[in-house]
Amino acid sequence: STCACVEYYGKALESLIKQVKIMSIHGKMKHKRNKIFTAFRKLPGGILVCTDVMARGIDIPEVHWVLQYDPPSSASAFVHRCGRTARIGNVGSALVFLLPMEESYVNFLSINQKCPMQEMKPQTNVLDLLPKLKSMALADRAMFEKGMKAFVSYVQAYAKHECNLIFRMKDLDFASLARGFALLKMPKMPELRGKCFPDFTPVTVNTDSISFKDKNREKQRQKKLEEQR
Repeated sequence: STCACVEYYGKALESLIKQVKIMSIHGKMKHKRNKIFTAFRKLPGGILVCTDVMARGIDIPEVHWVLQYDPPSSASAFVHRCGRTARIGNVGSALVFLLPMEESYVNFLSINQKCPMQEMKPQTNVLDLLPKLKSMALADRAMFEKGMKAFVSYVQAYAKHECNLIFRMKDLDFASLARGFALLKMPKMPELRGKCFPDFTPVTVNTDSISFKDKNREKQRQKKLEEQR
């Protein structure tokens, strides 16, 4: 749903999935966008992590799966997203992830967009990759900060969802969401003010001590910290 989520999960997938080309694209990549899109089209196979910037008006041959991790804020965008696959007589699949509290979105789409859906049973023997994501955040401040920004942007996008009768902010389980983003601690943001999260356990490490792997960025950070001290 957001550029920050694409940045975070794109980096995460690069580390978690080997032997597969992972590329990321979003609206803020003004000059790089065409280059990435052209490169992805030429690949024999790969994964493109993207925002709705790729939902319509583009043609990528033989897309086998469209995975919608976040349901789009506009119902019409849902059909456009699905339309990236099974083009020109080809066969393809589209999957959207919904929380139990969001299931009425299925009826909404079948009425509003004439788009019937079938439930896909949860996969068995799924690997728990969250500990690895947490380790990545502890090892590099860039990853830690990307995760925090992604979480904040996700919550803000959820709050602005067009179908706010279905996607209700007050029903969102922030602790589970934070665990899903492999956060080391809860961020400070207006939406979380005054709330307690007994189901979320922050790391015992002082997150200020996490350094950037990029030596230049770390040098700049240390300089800033010194000025603040």
